[in-house]
Amino acid sequence: MNQKINRNNLSYYLSLTIYNLTLFLYRSGIYIASFFNPKAKLWIDGRKNIFQKIKTQLPDNQQLIWIHCASLGEFEQGRPLIEKIKTNFPHFKILLTFFSPSGYEIRKNYPHADYIFYLPADSPKNAQLFLDIVRPTLSIFVKYEFWYHYLHQLHERKIPTFLIAAVFRKEQIFFKPYGTFFKNMLPFFNHIFAQNKDSKTLLLQNEIKNVTVAGDTRVDRVLDIQKNAPSFGVIEAFKGTTDILIGGSTWSADEEIIIQWIHQQKDFRWKFIIAPHDISENRLVEIEKKLTVNAIRFSKANAFNASAARVMIIDNIGMLSSIYQYGKVAFIGGGWGAGIHNTLEPIAFGLPVIFGKKYQKFEEAKCLVKSGGGFSVSGFSDFEKIIKQLEDEFFYNNASTKAKNYILENQGATEKILSFAESLNVFNDE
Repeated sequence: MNQKINRNNLSYYLSLTIYNLTLFLYRSGIYIASFFNPKAKLWIDGRKNIFQKIKTQLPDNQQLIWIHCASLGEFEQGRPLIEKIKTNFPHFKILLTFFSPSGYEIRKNYPHADYIFYLPADSPKNAQLFLDIVRPTLSIFVKYEFWYHYLHQLHERKIPTFLIAAVFRKEQIFFKPYGTFFKNMLPFFNHIFAQNKDSKTLLLQNEIKNVTVAGDTRVDRVLDIQKNAPSFGVIEAFKGTTDILIGGSTWSADEEIIIQWIHQQKDFRWKFIIAPHDISENRLVEIEKKLTVNAIRFSKANAFNASAARVMIIDNIGMLSSIYQYGKVAFIGGGWGAGIHNTLEPIAFGLPVIFGKKYQKFEEAKCLVKSGGGFSVSGFSDFEKIIKQLEDEFFYNNASTKAKNYILENQGATEKILSFAESLNVFNDE
């Protein structure tokens, strides 16, 4: 980027001192918590002898792309790009780093990355040593990761660095009077790939000019799933000619609403698939006990007993994204807790989506509510009203089209990022 970064004033050094002190206190707090908190212990233990681990595993003289994600959600944003790079440029190695145990522990065996580590804590020494060992051809940070010393070192070494899947809002610290230090990190990126036009406009207003609206990289992945979804004969037998409402990644609060509606149904227009977020035996039994209609688990279903059931409970992980092909409407779980789960998977199949009130942190959900492809409900009465509206063919078709349009309008982010990288010749053979 062309913006000048002013590091010759007292304010800058004061901000940097506060930043370093904050990180020191954060690391100290995690260390203390590690004696009684399992997640904190993973954070500490995962970084023990980290440089020796990296140095041992990474051979010299190789072309390597470093991709950094905070946690699992950011990984899902970066995943389509990782897999496209491995397909198009197999001679490049992928180094994947995580900040959080919730990302690393789940994806530490991800087959499309050649090396997977925790990111050493941000400090001048760690950033220098890490980059001395890794020497990436290209660095990619996903969505919400801004580590000053790493970004500064990348900038000083003239290593091309991208921020992808970025979403910026005016209430973020970058755009506050006291957030100049953080705003000054943004020019360290050679290019920022934003998810939406509002983010680009905000950056331009703040003199951050190297930005492109690329869309959401996850859209490319769900389109691949949609195009290659396997069929499930048991679910086809279960469905017959009825419409199916699918509860995706549900929690108890979500299931209360779905089950109340199930019990009110006097005809057989609808059947129901419930795919709980937690598939432990206790949770499966909990759902079964609440139901007064014929229900069957997927693992126990066959072409004969499935057709007689009103409810199918999915008792495995990994099928849900493909099961949406059989749905008419999706109810997405999590809207009464930390936040809703994946809405992109069902809308890739054209399903209107319903969810609770905790959706404001999810750009796609906000867009869907605004367009009419998604609906937020505060309880059963809201849910019932929306379902009755969706039973009207004209209303349903409009909502389905709006849902699918979000996917079509946001596809191609992966190709846009790769094309830009190719224009910088970063994938050329040495």
